[in-house]
Amino acid sequence: MSVTLVFGGARSGKSAYAERIARESGKEVVYIATSRAGDGEMAARIAHHRERRPAEWRTVEEELALAQALCDWCAPQRLVMVDCLTLWLSNLMFCDGRDYPEVGAVDLPACFHHERTALLDQLNEGLPGDLILVSNEVGMGIVPWGAISRSFADEAGRLNQAVAARADRAVLVAAGLPLVLKGPQC
Repeated sequence: MSVTLVFGGARSGKSAYAERIARESGKEVVYIATSRAGDGEMAARIAHHRERRPAEWRTVEEELALAQALCDWCAPQRLVMVDCLTLWLSNLMFCDGRDYPEVGAVDLPACFHHERTALLDQLNEGLPGDLILVSNEVGMGIVPWGAISRSFADEAGRLNQAVAARADRAVLVAAGLPLVLKGPQC
């Protein structure tokens, strides 16, 4: 199994780069989409991503149980692509429908901790086939206003570090250009 983390800022080209790797792999591709269409703008983003994907790719929508989806879909003959980890993280943060305070400590739901641990454990144990994980880099801008926004940026940074440590390859994408930070250059 080979694990690749592809990360970058919004509209950096990270998804297009990951999709190119998947297309060029010659393997059967399973695309795990973690987003949910909570409003019209997000629905349009999802539609744009769907239109770009080859028709022969299987799409699996999974908002929360990502580790289980990887167990279900990873196989030696497949490449599984997850787009994206930060949307998944956001889904976990709000999985129980709670409202967070603007100031003060943020207590994340039990499902957040359980699912995050399950994913990292799964990466430690290994999965058959190849895996590409797409994520946003949200820590290169200003510190967000509000406790939950700061918590999200912190958790996204921690998750990216943990995944990168377990990945065979980590690629930062900026302006559509990949910069390999870990692993083979090709």
